[in-house]
Order: sequence, then structure tokens, then C-alpha cells
Amino acid sequence: MKRFSHLIIVFFVTLLISGCAGMTDTQQRTVTGGLGGAAGGALIGAIAGNAGMGAAIGAAAGTAGGFLYGKHKESEQRAYEQGRRDAQQYQPNR
Repeated sequence: MKRFSHLIIVFFVTLLISGCAGMTDTQQRTVTGGLGGAAGGALIGAIAGNAGMGAAIGAAAGTAGGFLYGKHKESEQRAYEQGRRDAQQYQPNR
């Protein structure tokens, strides 16, 4: 189990070092959700007696949540842009 915890730490340090340059907003939200979920899961897991398992479960849940939130925000942005295009197209001539 100690080895598993070390692998998780190495994974997240690698993510932090690589940064978010060149990532889409959804990708950034997915990574952020995974990191936040792992931290929260590790905290809860430590209280329950298994920080590694809590971190893994939290990372999975956070990654899924971050991805879904990112897709939702993309959809909102597309709808906003479509509304702007429609409004510009139908402006009456003055």
C-alpha cells in the first residue's frame, strides 16, 4: 500500500510540473477536479484509516466531476455565442 501512495504522489507531482499550458478549459477543470478530489479523498481516507484508497476514489470522482462541469461550461459558451450571432443577424436596419 505504501508503494501505491508513492505512485499517486509521483503522478500528481508530474501533473503539477507539466502545468496546464496548451490545455483546453475542460481539460484544466478535469485535472483540477482530480487533484481536489484526491486531496479531499486522502483526507477522508486518512480519517477512515486508508488514505491511499480515499485518494484514489476521490481522484476518480473529482476527475469525473471536473470533466462534466467543463462540458457544461462549453455548452453554455456555445449557446451564448449562437445567441450573439443570431442577434447580430436579425438587427433591423436603421
